[in-house]
Amino acid sequence: MSEEHKPTVEELLEKAKWPNKVAPGRHRFYGGKVETLPKCSIRTFDDFGIWYTPGVAAPCREIHKDPEKAFDYTNKGNFVAVVSDGTRVLGLGDIGPLAGLPVMEGKAILFKYLGGVDAFPVMIDTKDPDKFIETVKLIEPTFGGINLEDIAKPKCFYILDRLRKEMDIPVWHDDQQGTASVQLAGTINALKLVGKKMEEAKFAIIGTGAANIAFVRILIAAGVPPKHIVMVDSRGTLHPGRKDLEEDRENDPYKWHYAQITNGEGIVGGMAEAMKDADIMVSASKSEPGTIKKEWVAQMADDAIVFAVANPIPEIWPWEAKEAGARVIGTGRSDFPNQVNNSLGFPVIFRGTLDVYARTITDEMAIAAAYELAKVAEEKGLHEDYVIPNMDEWEVFPREATAVGMKAIEQGVARRKMSRQELYEMAEERIKKTREKVKHLMDVGYIPPIPEGM
Repeated sequence: MSEEHKPTVEELLEKAKWPNKVAPGRHRFYGGKVETLPKCSIRTFDDFGIWYTPGVAAPCREIHKDPEKAFDYTNKGNFVAVVSDGTRVLGLGDIGPLAGLPVMEGKAILFKYLGGVDAFPVMIDTKDPDKFIETVKLIEPTFGGINLEDIAKPKCFYILDRLRKEMDIPVWHDDQQGTASVQLAGTINALKLVGKKMEEAKFAIIGTGAANIAFVRILIAAGVPPKHIVMVDSRGTLHPGRKDLEEDRENDPYKWHYAQITNGEGIVGGMAEAMKDADIMVSASKSEPGTIKKEWVAQMADDAIVFAVANPIPEIWPWEAKEAGARVIGTGRSDFPNQVNNSLGFPVIFRGTLDVYARTITDEMAIAAAYELAKVAEEKGLHEDYVIPNMDEWEVFPREATAVGMKAIEQGVARRKMSRQELYEMAEERIKKTREKVKHLMDVGYIPPIPEGM
């Protein structure tokens, strides 16, 4: 960002506040953000005899004889439940399932518009993880996939692990795997741009929430040696000497696990010590400039990479990181280069998963998505302000979906097999059709324009 065009801090903070100012009125105007519409033709009322009784009995009998036919005769293969208990919503914390509903409706929009996936918010009114798990298992017949969302740590890990083992449809937690996939894509290209190998780079991971815990797992699965990673929570670096983590391992086994296998140099301290000589820093922590200080960035390795992805305000302003010597900087905001946004991942990772009727989403499928996402940006030409595609580059989405579906087939978790070309054409058609439908509904006024001044 050049000096003459650099906005003031006040302008940036005001821009971050603007969506919250206009959102209540616009939500009230539309009365929510999602609805259902028929996908079959209804020429006359006689058609209801086919779509409902008595004709519907025939496909019901077919499914009863062969449950797999549910994917042929119903929309199960394109239904995803966005499931939450509202215990960790965005930056709002534990606001409960009812107050969290607008967020899950928003997630459903992204699923549909970016991936052509029919997603529905399902809010569950319990904080008991076992009751939550049982409820999700009971709704399995309707859905082709489950997207867990905004669930407090550490129970989000327990819920995900159990549901992945106990359900026969894909279950994932977007705050974990979705964010991790997109961060991995940015990491791949940023390191490539500065001429460093991922298996040799030193990582500083600031924050040990669901996103960064999953990111570390994905990094290790992608070939990064655990000892090259230093993680930092609110009390300091993770290492085997952290007695507090050992004492709390029953409640939060994940941090204790990573304390055992990461931080090969045994670095003790806080963010400053973790970042010293690091090649890349990924922070998902406090949404406040100054959380990451310029002098810490200055002590990183040459050609340092800084991903400060807290929203709506990054942990360090991009120009401050640049002034401190960072070469590649990414944030979670769309008004700065290199937006690390999980919307680049989850809608089409599910698209590819659903198209092959996969039984699960493996880490390898998420990694395949990351590499395809990175490849699209590389083909367009990497530079310091472009290491990851932008949200409006829609052509990335069917390619990413195809990579996921092909990996599912390769790993033997897909119920049906297709060629790469068949899979690409299916994903492209579904995604393109959704965008065209929304545009048509807006053009004819069925989705009315927002009133002036709202």
